[in-house]
Formats: sequence, structure tokens, C-alpha cells
Amino acid sequence: MKYRAVIFDMDGVLVDSEHVITAAAMRCLAEHGVQAREEDFLPFRGTGEDRFIGGVAAKYGLAYEVGMKHRTYEIYLTIVDQEIQTYPGIPELLTTLRAAGLRTAVGSSADLVKVKANLPAAGISTGLFDTLVSGGDVTHKKPAPDLFLLAASRLGIASADCLVVEDALSGIAAARAAGMDCLAVSSSFPPAELRAAGALGVISQTWQLAGWLGLPEAAPA
Repeated sequence: MKYRAVIFDMDGVLVDSEHVITAAAMRCLAEHGVQAREEDFLPFRGTGEDRFIGGVAAKYGLAYEVGMKHRTYEIYLTIVDQEIQTYPGIPELLTTLRAAGLRTAVGSSADLVKVKANLPAAGISTGLFDTLVSGGDVTHKKPAPDLFLLAASRLGIASADCLVVEDALSGIAAARAAGMDCLAVSSSFPPAELRAAGALGVISQTWQLAGWLGLPEAAPA
């Protein structure tokens, strides 16, 4: 097999929580007098919560403060268990990858508190990953390559032997900058945009990765 490791983005790839963090950020910004819209956040997906919230705040002339992120997470943790949506077949996919000898990692621009809230809420054991890399582990988040390079380093795998699975344009750019192939999931952007950004291929659902790699694939019920 060409790859020795798979590095997964989290939001939009392993779990569907973009609408949850967006709702929490909107409530936080409303407390500061900003009535943001869901579409305001789309350009900042995958860049980490400082940029996700701060970019929208700046659009409305509000100076960003890190306390806004902390408040957003406070709100988020009260709603994530009820509002998060799961993608089919993720635990089974991860088990298949590990059985095939592939190492696995999460490479998310989100803070670790969000990673550790999302995965259990979606029924995904953190034990299915060899390492979790989050936004707090690096100075420069996506589209910088730092997250993916750190994940590869922790795995002990060369960048050229890693496949990144992403849903965001910023994540594809980060993977390319890290010297890694990127397979995109069309959960957040149209396939044409993902390919134009440099994705090697596009799948509609994450569980299809196994078949794309030539491994046994069982469609979830």
C-alpha cells in the first residue's frame, strides 16, 4: 500500500459538528451585540476557533478577544451531546485501517477540549487513534502545515507516506504544504472546489475511504 498512516481532520470528516460550533459562536457573538449569520462562518471553517469566531467578529467591526472562544466552548459543551450528528461507519473504518497496519491520527485546528468532547459524543473511541493533534499544539493552524507535520512526527511516519482526509479548503492547502496527499470528503464544499484546491480525490462519505484505499468496505446499514 502506498500509505503508512492516515491523518483525519475532525469536523466534517469524523463528526458533523460544524452546525453546533456555529450555533455556539452565534450565541456568543450575540452577547456582544453581533447578530451573525451561519453563512458568515463558512470561509473560516477548518482554521481553528480563534479565526472561526474572530473572522466573523471582524466582519461586523467587533474586536476579537480570546474570552469569546472560551465563552463559545462553554456554550458548546452544554449542547454538543444533544446536537452533534454522527457519520456512519467511522469506528468500523478506523478498525479496518488499523487491522491493515495503517497508523491513524486526528489533526484538527480545534482546541483539545472540543476534540475530546466530540469524539465520545459521536461514539468514537479515542483509542482508535495513535495520536490526537489539536490547535493548541501548534502556533500556526491550517492552512499552515504545522498540524499535519506534527501528527506525522508523533506517528514516526514520513510526510510522503501519510494520507490526509479533509473537508475544508484550508485543510487541503495545509496537507499540500506538508507534502502529503489529501483525499477530500464533500461534506462542506462542492467536489469541484475540493479538486481545484488540490485534493487527490473526493468521496461523499468518510467510510468510503476503505474502498478508495483498496481495503474491504462494508456500506453502513
